[in-house]
Amino acid sequence: MILVWLIGIPVAGGLLAWLAGIYWSGSSRWVALGGLILNLILSLVLVLPGTGPIIPGLNGPWLIDMNVPWIPWFGIRFHLAADGLSLVLILLTNFLGIVSVACSWTEITERTGFFYFNLMWVLAGIIGVFTALDLFLFYFFWELMMVPMFLMIAIWGHENRTYAAIKFFLFTQISGLLMLAAIIGLYFVHGRSTGTYTFDYPALIGTVMSSHTSMWLMLGFLIAFAVKLPAFPVHCWLPDAHTEAPTAGSVILAGLLLKTGAYGMLRFVIPLFPDAAKAFAPAAMLLAVIAILYGALLAFSQTDLKRMVAYTSVSHMGFVLLAVFAWNDLALQGAVIQIICHGLSTGALFVLVGILQERLHTRDINRMGGLWAAVPRMGGMAMVFALASLGLPGMGNFVGEFLILIGAYPISRPLTILAALGLVSATVYSLWIMQQAFHGADKEKRHIRDLSKRETATLGSMMLLLLWLGLYPQPVFKTTRPALNHLQQIAPIAPQSPEPVSDTVTARLLLPITDKEIEKQMNNRRGMSSGEIHDPH
Repeated sequence: MILVWLIGIPVAGGLLAWLAGIYWSGSSRWVALGGLILNLILSLVLVLPGTGPIIPGLNGPWLIDMNVPWIPWFGIRFHLAADGLSLVLILLTNFLGIVSVACSWTEITERTGFFYFNLMWVLAGIIGVFTALDLFLFYFFWELMMVPMFLMIAIWGHENRTYAAIKFFLFTQISGLLMLAAIIGLYFVHGRSTGTYTFDYPALIGTVMSSHTSMWLMLGFLIAFAVKLPAFPVHCWLPDAHTEAPTAGSVILAGLLLKTGAYGMLRFVIPLFPDAAKAFAPAAMLLAVIAILYGALLAFSQTDLKRMVAYTSVSHMGFVLLAVFAWNDLALQGAVIQIICHGLSTGALFVLVGILQERLHTRDINRMGGLWAAVPRMGGMAMVFALASLGLPGMGNFVGEFLILIGAYPISRPLTILAALGLVSATVYSLWIMQQAFHGADKEKRHIRDLSKRETATLGSMMLLLLWLGLYPQPVFKTTRPALNHLQQIAPIAPQSPEPVSDTVTARLLLPITDKEIEKQMNNRRGMSSGEIHDPH
């Protein structure tokens, strides 16, 4: 029942926060914060060595599995399960949920109870997406997380919030309906081939179908996840939603909702349709590289600071798409680190943009400049997260992007080389943000207050996590490796990368070559007998 608690606590906490806000608006944020701290502790118990309730005898890498009938007439089950990949993403969800509450502490002053209700229900839907193994249940949680986010943008957003909310709704709803059609199609294809009609994910793996059917069903899933990722060319909803959303909405969008798209590709697209995914992989990797370069170019051309950070997400998540379709161990481990670190670094940048907007009443980067002298703590934090975003060694983003490039290189060298140019582009726009906002002359001679203790603690915790992942990512690798290995075993779609060089071979390559070895090599090349050895010199 622990997975039910992880979903039920935000659901109940949201209802309590709404009710508490009716009597005292300030109490709703405390209820939300308490619920998310409890959820974080519960998810930490699952991950920490020796404390997680690992159940023996489970199939695959699952650490926890709850599978009971729900609507048996249609083969629908209430099936929740978690492996290392799910648990890491649940941890990220609860942590960024706490960050979202902290950055809304003074920003949200109207209808606070209803705001925290929506925030908590978005998080409940996201945790459900990361744990649902029945496709009907998965789609239920997929839709659950969309409606509260739509309301957060439409009610508490900025000037053009209605337009941004409707655009977000249309993109996600239409793509979600395509996924629903693909789920129903897979349900009937599996039922006709086996006689068992079910939505259960483990049972659907390996369903026999024609290549034509497999491609169409795979595209139904892929488009829904690509919209959420977002991938080029279905990314256009993201900048508007980010720009108009409240700060907490931007943090959840960048840090969590985008990650549901990446998770869906890892968990469902390739394992369910390995042959179609293998055929589509070259096109997907090309779209990933276009997103990396195109997102970076558009980020550099923005004057709205929030919109600029939004476009960086398109670029950074392009690396994740590249890694997913490279589909080898290095690339997938890099994708997991990139998912986590992008959520932390970009989420922190959105928090900083929200703080600046609250103090300056503008997001126009041309009206900023020279802020470091007035707010040195804020400037220092911004520099750290800008350096993390550009992939500075020692920060977690560097580990993720470096592993992705190494993993993708044996699959497609030209695309990997082009993707590496995204790191150069990230350097340009990250340093441009710092130069325009915090350096130079203070044109308007403003006196604003620096980060408060609450803001410093929030951003400081995110900074420490990025440093930890950059210097010691091994715990994340160890936690997620069984899950990623299992996914590769059930869907071995990628070409085999070159065999790793053994330590013995490496040692011999580093030693000087002796005369006898030269003689042997020359004799082998010339086809000579052992008695016809010439002077090697």
